[in-house]
Amino acid sequence: MASTVSLPDIAPRQLILFRLAERIGGIELDTVREILPPRPATRLPGAPSWVRGLVNVRGTVITVVDLVARLSGRPALADGPLMLIEHDGRVIAVAVDDVLEVRPLPPEGWETPVGDLLPDGVVYAMGEIDGQTVLLLDIRGLLTNVLV
Repeated sequence: MASTVSLPDIAPRQLILFRLAERIGGIELDTVREILPPRPATRLPGAPSWVRGLVNVRGTVITVVDLVARLSGRPALADGPLMLIEHDGRVIAVAVDDVLEVRPLPPEGWETPVGDLLPDGVVYAMGEIDGQTVLLLDIRGLLTNVLV
């Protein structure tokens, strides 16, 4: 049984919602620097399958993490956008199937996930927004492992 979680201390004021295969994910809006149209990445030999590769964004080389592949096992749609995420003074691109909208975070109704809903404890809370289940992702924790 999931337990109810109180989010006042960790809750962002605004979420950006996006599609990850059949799921909807959400992260803090203030971590997103920019949303880019899809672009091909140069694959890195020996990188995990969920590291799509490198892209050049206005002269800066940025690593692309395929968040859909990381969390569902299938790659993000080829025509899906890239979200540029700022973390620890660095920028990383995250590929998703679609960016949906920005919404305020409802302060109540969130639960801690039970079991292995997604790998590595990436989901810190789940709840509903407009009748759809939303997974709040620990994007900073996930990217910390990538940037090591």
